[in-house]
Amino acid sequence: MTGDSDLLDAWRAGDSHAGQELFKRYYDLIARFFANKITGSTSDLVQETFMACVDGRDRIRGDGQFRGYLFGVAYNVLKGHLRRQYRVPDELGSISMLDLDPGPSTIVGESEQASLLLIALRSLPVELQMIIELRYWEQMTSTDIAEILGIAPVTVRGRLRQGRIQLERAMREQSAPATVIDSAVGELERWVREVREQLPGMSS
Repeated sequence: MTGDSDLLDAWRAGDSHAGQELFKRYYDLIARFFANKITGSTSDLVQETFMACVDGRDRIRGDGQFRGYLFGVAYNVLKGHLRRQYRVPDELGSISMLDLDPGPSTIVGESEQASLLLIALRSLPVELQMIIELRYWEQMTSTDIAEILGIAPVTVRGRLRQGRIQLERAMREQSAPATVIDSAVGELERWVREVREQLPGMSS
């Protein structure tokens, strides 16, 4: 399979097919990024992300970091959407998607534990939700996430710990059987990974 850097170089040189291949490769991942944050259709936000990527393609480093760059663009698109839709500040460290829009997200858990986790994730401040999802759904390192958010890796690690604590608390506050909650909390990382398989982007 042709690497991202090679496709990026070809795209920069004018090969539109290389650009289309990059979009095809990452479309599902970006769709998944928006899936548990936005109610209703997210296709416009996915399209906006890729259009912004087209506009800024010459600023992308050709060292295999295209994926991180793309998620960084998606994060900025999300912030722009929330500012337009809900008039929220640029800082997303204290606002949750459940606060902004209590309706169901575009995905529904296939099991009781999955639904429990998805609702709990949406109750976290958006930045903490994003950190947990990037870490466990996209298998990103603290350094990767730090570059996307523009913060230090040590800060990401601290917020990841904070996010896990708040996620467990949010799950325990839901009116689910204690056995279900204990199972989800006790094997949190496994549950997060399994829920990922129910989201858009299964083939990615």
